[in-house]
Amino acid sequence: MKGGKAKAETTRVDASLKRKGAGTQRAGKKTAKKEKAVKDPNKPKRPASAFFIFMEDFRVQYKQKHPNNKSVAAVGKAGGDKWKSMSEAEKAPFAAKAEKRKDEYNKKMNAYNKKSAEGTNGADDEESDKSKSEVNDEDDEDGDDSAEEEEDDD
Repeated sequence: MKGGKAKAETTRVDASLKRKGAGTQRAGKKTAKKEKAVKDPNKPKRPASAFFIFMEDFRVQYKQKHPNNKSVAAVGKAGGDKWKSMSEAEKAPFAAKAEKRKDEYNKKMNAYNKKSAEGTNGADDEESDKSKSEVNDEDDEDGDDSAEEEEDDD
């Protein structure tokens, strides 16, 4: 009888190992996604949508009406419900503000892209070549001086 129980236990263990193995595969995929390029702090931020512009105003109004509320989720839920109940005419001012911000963003991005394209073509290559040659020259000079000093001391 002991043999039968052991066999049943091993199949359970094998099944749990198979599930754990599937989980490790997902974890491996997540780590591959985390390898992102460093974000440029000078890059313009994307503009807010009409809903987020509405929420900026709504949060202020909600806090005035409910000063004791500390829940961010409650504010978001109430804002979402209000947005859904609004007509297109009521949403129009927020959509207009969003379009205006989007146009400004596009102008800033065009300027940013021009600056980054100009910066990478000439200046960076020259600086990196100069710095490499200067570092190599300094190493050569330092090596020669230290050898001469050691010979003088003997």
